[in-house]
Amino acid sequence: MTDERPVIGIFGAGKVGTALARLLLAAGYEVVLSGSPRQTALDLLVSVVAPGARVADPARLVEDADLIIVAVPFGKSRTVPWETFDGKVVVDATNYWPPIDGTIPAVDEDPRTTSEIHAAINPRARIVKSLNHLGYHEMEDDAMPAGSPLRRALAVVGDDADARDLVARLIDDLGFDAVDGGRLVNGRALEPGHPAFGRELSASELAALMADERVPVG
Repeated sequence: MTDERPVIGIFGAGKVGTALARLLLAAGYEVVLSGSPRQTALDLLVSVVAPGARVADPARLVEDADLIIVAVPFGKSRTVPWETFDGKVVVDATNYWPPIDGTIPAVDEDPRTTSEIHAAINPRARIVKSLNHLGYHEMEDDAMPAGSPLRRALAVVGDDADARDLVARLIDDLGFDAVDGGRLVNGRALEPGHPAFGRELSASELAALMADERVPVG
């Protein structure tokens, strides 16, 4: 990222999406939000819960955004236009959560991480898994200035090293230390029921955990 802040597009205007929007706006980013077609008066909602963010339809969001965050329930993730994300850095902040999404046998039986499943929809998108192992209520409460000894860490995994670097800088601006977790397959550690999910860890603690959980190459 250059000194000029990129435009961040967020799919999902629920609790996660709007919490991220507020943090990004406070950090000086321009934010574009797109919500469910069933959400009524979305402009009014966003003006109240994330003042300064702009509402756009999916096509305009993809056109305007330099980096996209997908923050919708996993069960609704196929409503996101992944096929239009060619060349875009896309942060997959979703989680498969049966109490919310219901049981999805195809996902239960799939050996891939959920972000690998999403990446396969459009291999030309630069998918990075992050932000999913942090609760929406913790995003604003736990954000701290750079250099704080109590700063919480978030992992960044993806098959594109440059995309991971871009997202790591974004994580830092949000108020968290970023830990490079390597390839997208290593994202299993960040999912519900796995070691990093929901845990308050420092950068050194999270780096050690991710090293232990790293999937061997080959």
